[in-house]
Amino acid sequence: MTKKYIVVQGPIATRSGYGDHTRDLVHSLIAMDKYDIEIISLPWGACPMDALNIQNEKDKLIIDRLAKGNITRQPDIFIQVSVPNEFCIGQDGKPMKPGKFNIGVTAGIETNQVPHSFIEGCNRMDLIITTSEHSKDGLVNTKYDRINQQTNQKEGELKLETPIEVLFEGLDLDIFYKTNELDKTVVDELSQIKEKSCYLFVGHWIKGDIGQDRKDVGMMIKTFCETFKNVAKHNKPALVLKTSGAAFSIIDRDECLRKINLVLKPYGDRAPKIYLLHGGMSSNEMNSLYNHPKIKAMISFTKGEGFGRPLMEFGITGKPIIASGWSGQLDFLKPEHCVLLPGQLTKVHGSAADHFILKDSQWFTVNYQYASQVIKDCEKNYKKYIVNSRKQPQYIKDNFTMKHMTEKFTEIIDKHVKVPEAVALKLPKLKKVGGSNPGQIKLPKLKKVEV
Repeated sequence: MTKKYIVVQGPIATRSGYGDHTRDLVHSLIAMDKYDIEIISLPWGACPMDALNIQNEKDKLIIDRLAKGNITRQPDIFIQVSVPNEFCIGQDGKPMKPGKFNIGVTAGIETNQVPHSFIEGCNRMDLIITTSEHSKDGLVNTKYDRINQQTNQKEGELKLETPIEVLFEGLDLDIFYKTNELDKTVVDELSQIKEKSCYLFVGHWIKGDIGQDRKDVGMMIKTFCETFKNVAKHNKPALVLKTSGAAFSIIDRDECLRKINLVLKPYGDRAPKIYLLHGGMSSNEMNSLYNHPKIKAMISFTKGEGFGRPLMEFGITGKPIIASGWSGQLDFLKPEHCVLLPGQLTKVHGSAADHFILKDSQWFTVNYQYASQVIKDCEKNYKKYIVNSRKQPQYIKDNFTMKHMTEKFTEIIDKHVKVPEAVALKLPKLKKVGGSNPGQIKLPKLKKVEV
């Protein structure tokens, strides 16, 4: 049987969360061995487009399927990985239907409400796949009144009408696993850190005043300082930030350092050490960072996640995780295996808002005093925390690997995608009837009737 033709369009070559997810989706499709796959590679903001390495066997499977030019035939299935307002929009800005069946894949939104353009985009697709129950809820629960511009009266409701499924981001156990064999680059870098106890944060530090950016990096640093400002210098743990803005430039690095120093300034010599890891790191280097013996735990004060990929990658080490108790990461972080920080929903501040993250929509702010107590207790009673966190890896292995993701992805496609099959026309064979000349027809003789 001829394989169905799939075109996947997304930021597959970029160092970004969406890039990681696009690569995973393609690897799942390849593993299914049911499709003829072609890939359209797109940029993702200012993120570097150097994530694919021709020397890497898995990357080569993707590179070999990259489109060499324009798509010349209509795909049976078109999969677009992006923010929903971009779904099925042509270069002329008009809606289009690239495939016979069109699937939109998105991490959705980190707040509790999506913009109306996201709903409109989702409704242009035949199926929506999102990464978490949190993201699904945001898309399903957001509704807008349709107002008649002439009468100013409500004449309907804009809401999600397309079927939606949740497909988690599977962990590749060939890349992320517990190990004592560490990358030399990472070992050399962390050898410069004198502290033996370090807490790790991984994520972008994007726009927003202190306490208002999506990952809440500024208040995480401040809370860490408040927690250990009165501890003797030789006993202070350190905070390691693997962060950047949207790029890995020198300007971006200097801006991160400026913001760190702004938070540290009031504490002077009492501040614990804050270390910045800025720039691109391979998956192997990241796994080494997670497993390094100086890294004792991961901290995240995130206000909202469509999924929260670094938290799951770190979870495979069995080390403690201290993270916000709201949004996408709750799908794979079990309360009995980690610390989910309490807090409350707060309005998005104007300094963090944009045309996607709506001002006055809501996301999560952790209880900083509670978080401080947990971090202090983790440092003091580390063995107590490690006993619980050691159960997290098995939970991930049993439920959230690439193998499980491929199985779920297969189920979703089989359930929803109905592409008409080309059927050969079979005519019945003609059976010979009568004499030796089948073309001769014998008509009855006509009898003359007198009138």
